[in-house]
Amino acid sequence: MMVNFNQNIHIFTVCAANYIPRARVLAESVKKLHSQVPFHLFLNDSIPPNFPQDYEPFDNIVTVTQLNIPNFPQWVFKHSVLESCTAIKPIAFQYLFQKYNCHGIIFLDPDVVVFSPLDELFSHFNHASILLTPHQLQPEKVHSAILDNEICFLRYGTFNLGFLGVKNSPEGKNFLQWWGDRCYHYCYDDHKNGIYTDQRWIDLVTSFFQEVKILRHPGYNVANWNLSHRQLRGDFNRGITVNNQPLYFYHFSNAQRIMPEKYKLYNDTLKSLLKWYQEKCKEAGEEEFSRIPYKYDYFDNGELITPNHRIVYRQNPDLQQKYPNPFAVGEKDCYYRWYQEYEREKKRKENESQYWIDKLLAELNKAYEIVREKDKTIDGLYRQLNEIIAQREEIQNQLLAIQKSKWWRIRKAWLKLKTILPLPLAK
Repeated sequence: MMVNFNQNIHIFTVCAANYIPRARVLAESVKKLHSQVPFHLFLNDSIPPNFPQDYEPFDNIVTVTQLNIPNFPQWVFKHSVLESCTAIKPIAFQYLFQKYNCHGIIFLDPDVVVFSPLDELFSHFNHASILLTPHQLQPEKVHSAILDNEICFLRYGTFNLGFLGVKNSPEGKNFLQWWGDRCYHYCYDDHKNGIYTDQRWIDLVTSFFQEVKILRHPGYNVANWNLSHRQLRGDFNRGITVNNQPLYFYHFSNAQRIMPEKYKLYNDTLKSLLKWYQEKCKEAGEEEFSRIPYKYDYFDNGELITPNHRIVYRQNPDLQQKYPNPFAVGEKDCYYRWYQEYEREKKRKENESQYWIDKLLAELNKAYEIVREKDKTIDGLYRQLNEIIAQREEIQNQLLAIQKSKWWRIRKAWLKLKTILPLPLAK
């Protein structure tokens, strides 16, 4: 069926090639309920070989290189696949608004599935320019759940960006301009500096912008992190509800089984839902696509780019200026070879430092042995001194005993008598 790109609402997702099966499941769920709503796949990767685009549920596929991101080789090299996929989102919004001039755009993560028509959600664009869904709608009551959820959201953000709606309005465009700039420069998984990809930035939106609508319907963005307050009921035949209201879309994020298992949240509905999704992804080719490597994880010679390769390049503007294409390995002077020399020099310094550390430890050990021997000598002298003191005390006690004895008193009397009555000299 040919789709009309002049529709008021467009929907898109972003992923690398290995997530295409999940994006297929999402697109199929959207097209089943909204066949005329254009669905776009923004592929943060190259299109896989033998990819049957004509038979895909996507109305349009846009690769990251078509977005004309400034200094693209530098930019994408500085980001992991998670970081770049999330940083592309505001650029994709702007691309679609510029190309189609539609009324509003919805972003959904590739691991989301839509289960009920979204007309009510679309209607919020009549009064709002930015649509957000919080991770949770109610506070936790159990200590362990506070740690797992509320404290976790303080690190990862109040709102979950598996969903985002933006209207083609001045305020919507102002938001995208601001968010796009922040994502271009600061979309990293960097908790140390208070950043988590594109998501933590959205905590500032309610302060910076007007026309923000926080969607509080329990059927939006249901996921493992909010199941403690959202009771799933029903089945695929009768329909699935959340707290007795329609389930609009479920977010099948990674580690989706951890929270239900920990807090005993499993019921027949949730079990059947997770099993269904697993089977749908398998049918969509997950086993095959999961083996596709991410294009921007490798230098041009096929060698894997490590996180440290990215961080060193990211933190040194001089390197970015000197090596505008850090993926290249053909030239003698390239980032790849510079980094090899950097690692060798770093290793040499580490070895040199280790040599001096070992030498210092040896000297300290030697000094310790000398001190220990001297301690033994001092201990011996202390023992001798204590023995002398003890002997002196014993002699003093003996002298005191003699002075107190009867013999000593007779001797004293005799000496006194001798001074009074001189005795005749012996012949």
